[in-house]
Amino acid sequence: MKLYGIPPTRALRPIWLINELGIDCEIVAVDLPAGAHQQPAFLAINPAGKVPALVDGDIVVTESVAIQYYLAEKHPEAGFIPSALADRAEMHRWNFFLATDIEQPLWRIALNTAIYPEGERVAADIPNAQRDCRRMLAVFEKHMQDRAWVAGNRISVADFNAAYTLDWAGEAGLLDGFPRLGAYLRTMYARPAAPPTIKAAFAALRGG
Repeated sequence: MKLYGIPPTRALRPIWLINELGIDCEIVAVDLPAGAHQQPAFLAINPAGKVPALVDGDIVVTESVAIQYYLAEKHPEAGFIPSALADRAEMHRWNFFLATDIEQPLWRIALNTAIYPEGERVAADIPNAQRDCRRMLAVFEKHMQDRAWVAGNRISVADFNAAYTLDWAGEAGLLDGFPRLGAYLRTMYARPAAPPTIKAAFAALRGG
């Protein structure tokens, strides 16, 4: 099994599952600044030219949350997929919410502050994206107010997804005012199998 992509990218989501499950998986670095993700060798794995991508024998899975699901379903003994239909529905609901309503404004901020060439950045969209993200963080804060886990009464795929996404929101300076989410995030990253935070991963790339 090989996972293409390294921290601090969304590869952190499946890396967390790999750590938790104790899977033997090779992490293959993809040099994004050098454009390795747009070369034929990688495009043959993921035509979208994005990381992460998981190769497990003849099976190729792309999209970070889909890879999380694949790993959790391949190892049902870990219990990261709820057994009750209602709990699975809640897990799916919040995974989609995290990916579409919280991550997307974070991605807009990243595109317009660091990823797009300077001439293509739209600075005026950043305040809109920050507002949109905060509104959805408020929804998630309310959901988590009296809960230990995102779905049901035990940890699931949604929690590993939520922790990475909230860490990203924290790096964007958007978690102030959401004390329950902050406490939940600290609890998740205190787990022995937690991967590096986005901040720590960037520091490692810079050599310290």
